[in-house]
Amino acid sequence: MHAYAINPSIKFFKRLVDIILASAMLLMLWPLMLLAAIAIKLSSSGPVFFAQQRIGLSTPLYVEFFMMYKFRTMINHAEKNSGAILAIVNDVRITPLGHLLRRTRFDELPQLFNVLRGDMSLIGPRPERPEFYQRLEDQIPFFAERTFLIQPGITGLAQVNQGYDTCLNDIRTKLSYDHGYALSLFTPIQWIKMDSHILIKTLVVVVTGRGL
Repeated sequence: MHAYAINPSIKFFKRLVDIILASAMLLMLWPLMLLAAIAIKLSSSGPVFFAQQRIGLSTPLYVEFFMMYKFRTMINHAEKNSGAILAIVNDVRITPLGHLLRRTRFDELPQLFNVLRGDMSLIGPRPERPEFYQRLEDQIPFFAERTFLIQPGITGLAQVNQGYDTCLNDIRTKLSYDHGYALSLFTPIQWIKMDSHILIKTLVVVVTGRGL
């Protein structure tokens, strides 16, 4: 499998960069995050933060589960009647403020705490929900390998190229991007080039507001 070839020095420095950048971003952005939290609380009923179980790094012996945090962008108890479903274009459950938070990807900022805890990396394949995992593995070969020995990320190659998943074809495309990212972890130069490319494209996505 590709993940066995990940350079150990890359894993060390990738974690170091995660801690430094996540800490710096929290220090710089906490006033805006506080304003977002107040706006969410005043504009709709329900909690400020949304916590959801996700699947993290996997190894031959175990699979990690963790609670991923986001600013709430939907009405409270949005999945009470529908259950777990993929993202929907023009989803009526998303609040007016939630649309803005999603377009700017500002809703993802609480995951910086997940990065500091070691649940996630800044860059990597997006962590999937357990409710979808077995069905996706049955329909998309090698889907489970996307986080094999690789920490899931806040942003990634798939996210800056295609946005949210709304159907199986989106997920199939995402899988090719995720495996492509894993290939960049073979050598330090490849990793630096890839992560720099993703960070720049993430900034473009945030500035242009591309997304659902």
